[in-house]
Amino acid sequence: MKRIFLCCLLLATSVAYAQPSPKQLYPGLFEAVQLGRIYPDNKTFVDLLPTVPPAEILAAYQREKDQPGFDLKAFSRRYFVLPAQDTGSYHSNTAAGIRSHLDTLWTVLRRPAQPAAAPYSSLVALPKSYVVPGGRFREVYYWDSYFTMLGLQEAGRTQQVRDMVDNFAYLIDKVGFIPNGNRTYYLTRSQPPFFAQMVQLLAQAEGTPATLARYRPQLEKEYAYWMAGADSLQPGTATRCVVRMPKGELLNRYWDSSDQPREESYAEDIAAGKLTRQPLPEFYRNVRAAAASGWDFSTRWFGPANTMGTIETTNLVPVDLNCLMLVLEQTLARAYKQEDNKAQAALYQQKAKSREKAIQRYFWDQQAGWYVDYDLPERRRASIHTLAGVFPLAYGVATAGQARKAARRLESEFLRDGGLLTTSNESGQQWDAPNAWAPLQYVAVQGLRRYHQHTLADTVANRWIALNNRVFQQTGKLLEKYNVEDMQKTAGGGEYPLQDGFGWTNGVLLKLLNEREQLRK
Repeated sequence: MKRIFLCCLLLATSVAYAQPSPKQLYPGLFEAVQLGRIYPDNKTFVDLLPTVPPAEILAAYQREKDQPGFDLKAFSRRYFVLPAQDTGSYHSNTAAGIRSHLDTLWTVLRRPAQPAAAPYSSLVALPKSYVVPGGRFREVYYWDSYFTMLGLQEAGRTQQVRDMVDNFAYLIDKVGFIPNGNRTYYLTRSQPPFFAQMVQLLAQAEGTPATLARYRPQLEKEYAYWMAGADSLQPGTATRCVVRMPKGELLNRYWDSSDQPREESYAEDIAAGKLTRQPLPEFYRNVRAAAASGWDFSTRWFGPANTMGTIETTNLVPVDLNCLMLVLEQTLARAYKQEDNKAQAALYQQKAKSREKAIQRYFWDQQAGWYVDYDLPERRRASIHTLAGVFPLAYGVATAGQARKAARRLESEFLRDGGLLTTSNESGQQWDAPNAWAPLQYVAVQGLRRYHQHTLADTVANRWIALNNRVFQQTGKLLEKYNVEDMQKTAGGGEYPLQDGFGWTNGVLLKLLNEREQLRK
């Protein structure tokens, strides 16, 4: 009965949140601007602020669009204001050192609380301050924020961590889940569920068990979002975010409730849709589900042809997501235990044990010595190896023997001069070789340390720190991603230029620097 109530509450809050997105506000004009590439980056238009109400803009557009000499770019600039760039005007003093740069960036990337969003803005107002990634990413992002918080905690900025956790709890209460980011065009999907770990991080900083109890209602609501529809599933089937595996276990997948092109990448999705044989709603759903994973995009999600047109994200049960869901179940069990609710604590302990067994059954490839995703329709493990395979080490799922095998695989297949590759495939996608990303370096290092693979952990951490520092000394910037194969080149691929700032890079770097200092003492 409690599960049914939570699911109903989830649906009610999601439906009640009705702030319209840019595509809904500007029908016709939206498509013309995005497909006409009035702004090189499609994300620009959906972040713009109108200077007059949308009805006036649409009326003017209808009057003018068919007149001789109509200039859509000039029209857009007349009625919309460009958002300020987060880090474009900031220049670091490299001589002051990388730690000084990191300390300054917490202020540069901080955004104040917003009592309400500006009229007709796509921004979802948040009640407390937060830290954005930087560059084109002008809003808070879900999974980015956990890795940013690692650095905030290291910097002694516990109040900022608390503010951000409160914001995410607010979003769960208001929207029904934590969206990809606080924009209206992100309200159809979540991201890797790190909220439980954010709460644990804050509990560690506050030093009190009351922290878990304070956020337990939101932790449970997030769990209800990810598990909605589970009770009606038959083995080998899925609905929304939840999957019932062939042996009956419940696991999760990435999902987006929309099957339309992404508003922030509208032109890219329309163009990609012309190259697929999938029904377009199915294709767009798979694209959006990959965006929900945070790995947008990678051959991890592609079919055997390894092309965007074969993307099949919703067919795959991801190993990393299910490790994060395991942490959520374990955290709920701990919260209920602290509240002396033995029945609920036992319930979530059992859910966690069942998931842990399922992770071992479906994701561990004994022959390869690596954890991989699971292809549900094909009822087999995926063949591609990705750095997501380190998550079972980071969260204690692996046996000691599996961890030793995984460490050998990590060193032979993923380790490069600058750190760890995301995959070994060079596809032109940004979540493939030669690129590497801070959050995955951190998860890998923590997983290796957990299983006493300290030499390899030190190697990964030291190479990543050295690469970050070298690029900083050359450019005065910390970047969204890095090329770890040819360190004379910058990372590339993806739908937009390389961004600087950068929230999760900053957080992971400071955490690894401080850990290294502690280990040397």
